[in-house]
Order: sequence, then C-alpha cells, then structure tokens
Amino acid sequence: MDVLINVLVALHIIGIAALLGGFLTQMKAMGAGTARFSPAMLHGALTMLVTGVVLVGLNQADDQPVNSLKIGIKMALLVVILGLVYVKRDEEKVDKALFGAVGGLTIANIFIATLWT
Repeated sequence: MDVLINVLVALHIIGIAALLGGFLTQMKAMGAGTARFSPAMLHGALTMLVTGVVLVGLNQADDQPVNSLKIGIKMALLVVILGLVYVKRDEEKVDKALFGAVGGLTIANIFIATLWT
C-alpha cells in the first residue's frame, strides 16, 4: 500500500508541476495580454484531482489520519482552477486577471499542502 501511495504522491506532484509550469511559461505573455491556458495546465489539474481523490481514499482505507477541512479547501480551489482552465481552454487569449487568478489559486494550493500541518 505504501508503494502505491508514494507513486500517487509522485503523480500528484507531476500534476502540480504541469499546472504551475504552464502558468509560469505564460507569465511574459500575460504581461502582454496574450496568455492562454495550455493543454498541460488542463491535464495537470485533472491529474491532481484524480490522484488527490485516490490518495484520500487510500489513506482513509489504511487508517491514516486525514484532515478533511484541509482536503476540502484544496479540492475547492482545484475545482475552481479546473473549471476556469476547462472553460477557457480554447480561447486565443485569456484576460490577465483570470489567468493571474489561476496562478494565484495554484500557488495557494501548494502553500496549503505544504504549510498546513
């Protein structure tokens, strides 16, 4: 069970890397007003959602303590991120504020994951 959980944690980190990497590569374009959501951002958010849900289930099945409030907040942020990226994925350019909001929510999600103990 530990190996499976560790593999899923690695996949979860790969998902956040794809989402944050997609945002960071578009920072210059965001300043010019031509930023767009890349497929990597959508796939990263989906990977995070699927692996996160499975990780919570596996941890509960393994009788590990799960902070439901923390997980709920992280999931709410991720659902908002995923919704924004999914709805605006085919647009040539995305509004600066909307693109910045996705980046800010992604960073907030990372800080919640790492600092909330």
